[in-house]
Amino acid sequence: MTHKGPGPSLRHDWTTDEIVAIHDLPLLELIANANRVHRLFHGVGDVQKASLLSIKTGGCPEDCAYCPQSAHHREVRLDKADMMTTEAVLAAAARAKAAGADRFCMGAAWRNVRDGEAFDAVLDMVRGVRALGMEACVTLGMLNAAQAERLKGAGLTAYNHNLDTSPEFYPNIVMTRTYEERLATLRAVRAAGLQMCCGGIIGMGEDVRDRASMLQVLAGFDPHPESVPINALVPVEGTPLGQRERIDAIDFVRMIAAARIVLPAARVRLSAGRSVLNREAQILCMVAGANSIFYGEALLTTTNVAQNEDDALFAALAPPRGQASIHS
Repeated sequence: MTHKGPGPSLRHDWTTDEIVAIHDLPLLELIANANRVHRLFHGVGDVQKASLLSIKTGGCPEDCAYCPQSAHHREVRLDKADMMTTEAVLAAAARAKAAGADRFCMGAAWRNVRDGEAFDAVLDMVRGVRALGMEACVTLGMLNAAQAERLKGAGLTAYNHNLDTSPEFYPNIVMTRTYEERLATLRAVRAAGLQMCCGGIIGMGEDVRDRASMLQVLAGFDPHPESVPINALVPVEGTPLGQRERIDAIDFVRMIAAARIVLPAARVRLSAGRSVLNREAQILCMVAGANSIFYGEALLTTTNVAQNEDDALFAALAPPRGQASIHS
C-alpha cells in the first residue's frame, strides 16, 4: 500500500517498551491515533474479504498447544481428512469468489513442505486460484528457498507462517519447532519475492509485553509483512489451552490498534476469534485499523462468523440507502 501523504514513516527500530506504551494508552486516544495512521496509508472503506480452506486436515506432528490438528492432542474430536483434490479446491475457490472474496487461502496440516506429488498438487491449486482472478495464499508449514521459488513461479501471492507469540513466551506454546525455524521460513519467503502473511494469537496466557514483543519482531522485517493476521485464541476441548477463557473484546481492539500504528502499511487481518465479537466490536476493530476479515463459516477447523452476519456487517458499513458516500 502506498503512503498517501505526510505522516509517520515505516520504522524497523521499534522497541518493546515503546510498543507497550502505545498498547496501554487510554483507549480512546489509542484508537484515535491508530485511525489517523490508518487513514494515511489505506482507504477508509477498503476492507478485504478473504476465504480460508483446509486442504489437508489433522495429523500434524507439531505440538502447538492451541491447535486441534496436532497429532499430540489425541482427545480432540476432529474429522481428519486427506489432501483434497485440485478440482474440489478450485470449486471451493470459485464459490468463495462468487460470494465476494478476492483472496483465497489454503492450509495443509504439515510440519514442512515435502517435494513430491502433494506439493505439485498445491502448485496446481495456486495456478487455478490465480486463473480465477483471486489472490492466492497458502500455509504449509516450514519451507526452503527452492520451494518458495516454486510457489512464486506458480503465481502465489503470499505465504502465511505465523510467529504465534513472542520469542520469550513461545516455548510455552510450541516445543517441536523453534522460533528460529519460523524466522528461517519467513526469510525464504522474502528471498523469493513473495508477500509475507505473518501475525499471531493473543489470549494464550501471554502478557502485554509478549504481545508487544511479537509486534517488535514483525516490525524488524524490511519490508514489513504485507499481511498481519491478529487472532484471538479459540479454545478447543482436548488441547492444552482448551480451558482458557476467551479474551475481552477490548483486548482485541487494543492489539489491532497497536499493530496498525507499528505496521502502518500492512493489511491487518481480524482473524480467528472474531466469532465472539458483536457487530459493533468488529466495527471498532476496523476503526482501529483492521482492514481484512476471513469471510466464510469455517477457519480451517474452527467456526467463523456466519456469512449472513458478515453480509449484515458490510451492509452496516455501507452508506444508508439513498445517501451518497462520504469520503475523507
